[in-house]
Amino acid sequence: MKRSRVRIGYMPLTDSLPLAVAREAGYFAAEGLDVDLRPEWSWASLRDRLLVGRLDAASMLAPMLLATSLGLGSINQPLTSAFSMGLNGNAVTVSPMLFHGLRALAEGPTPQDMARALNKLVAARSGAGGTPLVLAVVFPYSCHAYQLRHWLTVAGLNPDQDVKLVVLPPSQMVDHLRLGHIDGFCVGEPWNSLAALTGAGHCLLSGYQIWENAPEKVLAVTRDWAASHGEVHAALLRALHRAAVHADQHLLESLELLAHPAWLDVPAEVIRAPFTQRLAGGLTGQPYPAHHFHVFSAYQANFPWRSDARFLLGEMQRWRQCDVPRDGTVAAQCYRSDLFRQALTGLTNLPLEDDKPGQAHAAPWQMSGRPGRVELGPDRRLEAVTAEQEPGVSICHSGLA
Repeated sequence: MKRSRVRIGYMPLTDSLPLAVAREAGYFAAEGLDVDLRPEWSWASLRDRLLVGRLDAASMLAPMLLATSLGLGSINQPLTSAFSMGLNGNAVTVSPMLFHGLRALAEGPTPQDMARALNKLVAARSGAGGTPLVLAVVFPYSCHAYQLRHWLTVAGLNPDQDVKLVVLPPSQMVDHLRLGHIDGFCVGEPWNSLAALTGAGHCLLSGYQIWENAPEKVLAVTRDWAASHGEVHAALLRALHRAAVHADQHLLESLELLAHPAWLDVPAEVIRAPFTQRLAGGLTGQPYPAHHFHVFSAYQANFPWRSDARFLLGEMQRWRQCDVPRDGTVAAQCYRSDLFRQALTGLTNLPLEDDKPGQAHAAPWQMSGRPGRVELGPDRRLEAVTAEQEPGVSICHSGLA
């Protein structure tokens, strides 16, 4: 049988695990796919290669897909996704000097305590005529940027005035922190673990502590490609979903794949760290279940919830990056839950609705599904220390769901 060749780009990160499993465990091959996996080293390069047709699909930052479809930061090229790569996986890591300064000012170990300490430290630094803290994110349109910005607002700080935000490729974060070029970063794994376990930094809190079960990457394709390669696209969705389930069920064994030089080329103990232990000197604050640091398939992690798209568009509005129509058309065009259902019907429980209700759930909860009900996870966001500390930006309030 002739296989369909598909070129998929990805960034070497822990949340690329479903791609590794799909190839190494044979899920791509079982769907008749010959997949060429191509690593990239910057998000802009990965996006551009998809736009010019050098890639057929890409594991992409969810907000980047939305931004590209709106013509923000690149040519206006309509993209779509019918698959979420998973939930969570980010963390905030700071330099040893900043960590010890925060620890000296903090009244306790919670994220709110650290936020209060950060407010005091920034105020003292400004009062003494010091330069602003420099904090790095992977891309302006990224969940990393929005998680860091939200935590800064929890601290009563304005991210566009009280600190300096810069953009760096994920793989360069640790080196820049070690050299003193930046004071901290928000990035996906394994770079937080590598910083913590090599002494370059301290992992201050996880993304899960800022937004519980937040959306992350999506499998992005152009809308033209999705329309002209329907069967191949559906086969990709099935293979990746099976691989994501495999990754959740055989997590530590699957993670071993990423230590290979062809993937992350990082020691296996570094890749396993956030799943098996509290990082050295870091992850202060409220403990989180280690198995929630990354969620590859549980809690309907692969379903392209249109409410997630609207939430992220709300974050873009909150930070004055765009003005989005409120009729929901952008979310519906970019997040194709209908294609996910078509591809996965009969293989798993599927939600009956395209949207999660905008409620803050403190524990796992359920929604109607077919053939059975679907389970979802907690979805709260970290609340501001005091209501008055929210900076004066144009905020579009919306729950994570």
